[in-house]
Amino acid sequence: MATIADHDAYLAAAPEPFRPELERLRAVLSRALPEAEEIVAYNMPGFAIGGQVVASYAAFSKQCGLYFRPGAIARFADEIAAAGLKATKTGITFSPSKSIPDELVEQLARASRKDAEEA
Repeated sequence: MATIADHDAYLAAAPEPFRPELERLRAVLSRALPEAEEIVAYNMPGFAIGGQVVASYAAFSKQCGLYFRPGAIARFADEIAAAGLKATKTGITFSPSKSIPDELVEQLARASRKDAEEA
């Protein structure tokens, strides 16, 4: 994808099979982080609070990614594994056919916000 200006442009340029999932993630993150500003960082749409990125999402050639602060991923490692998903230090990658449950996305977003506030 080319450099993007905002979330809408990113979604419009994303591969069609990933758009519904990316739109869902945007909505869930917006709901979980109502005070956050929509931003673009590292060429990915994200959400920032007080100038700190607390959540981002992206589409790649074969999967989607959802990114949070490391403490949030570590805190919910068991729940991520129980959902059959794999995580790195800051992210979770998945296919749209094996989506991350809304409740887990919300928990991760709130934990990431808390980590940012304590930083």
